[in-house]
Amino acid sequence: MKIDLLFGQKDLTIDLPGDLHIEVVRKHAMPLLQGPAGAVRRALDTPVGSRPLAEVAAGAGSACILICDVTRPVPNGTLLPPLIRTLVNAGIKEENILVLVATGLHRPNEGEELREIVGSDAVMNAVRVENHFARDRGAHRDLGETSGGIPIGIDRRFLDADVKIVTGLVEPHFMAGYSGGRKVVAPGIAYQDTVLKFHTAHILEHPKAANCVLEGNPLHQAQLEIVRAIGGVLALNVVIDEDRRMGFVNFGDVEAAHLEAVAFMRQYAEVSLGRRFKTVVTTSAGYPLDKTYYQTVKGMVGVLDILEPGGTIVIAGECSEGMGSREFVEAQQHLCRVGPDRFMSTLFERDKALIDEWQTEMLVKALKKGTIQLYCTGLSSEDLEDIYVQAVPSVEAAVAASVDACGDKAVAVVPEGPYVIPLCN
Repeated sequence: MKIDLLFGQKDLTIDLPGDLHIEVVRKHAMPLLQGPAGAVRRALDTPVGSRPLAEVAAGAGSACILICDVTRPVPNGTLLPPLIRTLVNAGIKEENILVLVATGLHRPNEGEELREIVGSDAVMNAVRVENHFARDRGAHRDLGETSGGIPIGIDRRFLDADVKIVTGLVEPHFMAGYSGGRKVVAPGIAYQDTVLKFHTAHILEHPKAANCVLEGNPLHQAQLEIVRAIGGVLALNVVIDEDRRMGFVNFGDVEAAHLEAVAFMRQYAEVSLGRRFKTVVTTSAGYPLDKTYYQTVKGMVGVLDILEPGGTIVIAGECSEGMGSREFVEAQQHLCRVGPDRFMSTLFERDKALIDEWQTEMLVKALKKGTIQLYCTGLSSEDLEDIYVQAVPSVEAAVAASVDACGDKAVAVVPEGPYVIPLCN
């Protein structure tokens, strides 16, 4: 049986033996928007929990629009032109509109990559487009603390804008429940101490800091407190299908609009299965998410609910940019030196995380459930020494070995990786 997996910018076709009992897990069929650009315009005119954007922007002198960085396939080429046109028609000059890339602690996006994520030469030529730098203390303003003692440091450029808008993809997220909305603000444009504080093990090891969980999720709650401290934040949310086509868009109050978008996405991204599997094949959702091993970890966590304890996850991620940040590599090397138990005990000793070590923490979460095997083409032999999972020459070979070892021919295959969450009910 041939199955196309999302892998890099081109699919990876695997061919599994016909005697296997294969269950391919995809999003439920999603109705698509007819005329996405028109749907965006209508969303701006018919908001959730706020006035229409044209009314909000009337009389304002400036606007700041947050967009996700290159790791997210957000259709900004469709979202930004009508958004900016509405602001300009309301009287805000183009030179007073800033598109700010919410990098969090990721690297900046520059050059051709920046043009790619903005998605429109017209936008690049009309307004300012800049990156957020989380490590620049002076670029942020303090807004106090959350109820849990997390310092709230936010990019001044966003705080100083009269109209504050976030844009983003609403999809399952392995820590925050669902991405988009408040998450584009924090960690998107938060100071590093804010990010490090709410990525401690004390928060991330909470049972509700998980995929598809909002209620009782401590990370989600902290993010809500942060956007409430800012006040007046609006959101333009989008949902896409496996082929990156738009199925939903809405606009309005950052909390209310996000909840509506999540309610829509739940119907399609959460897929109930009647059993668990000893062999699970998944991906890191292809380009751009699988550009690094850092992001590939998300795919491992996404399938944990359908993995039999002690089973095997075979994950395909291109990793065309290698491992990820220097700090992530250091965390991986620490894991390799001391092992999962000592690594986790170190995390619990801290009241502030080290940069990017939380992704290694999530890798440990997957390792506790079973064996992880990685097929990739972008990691060097030196990189492979630090991944703490087994590299395999092909997905097919890894599946064959797993099936032979466990004696169970049932195999689950999740071609879209962490953008669809299979659940055992």
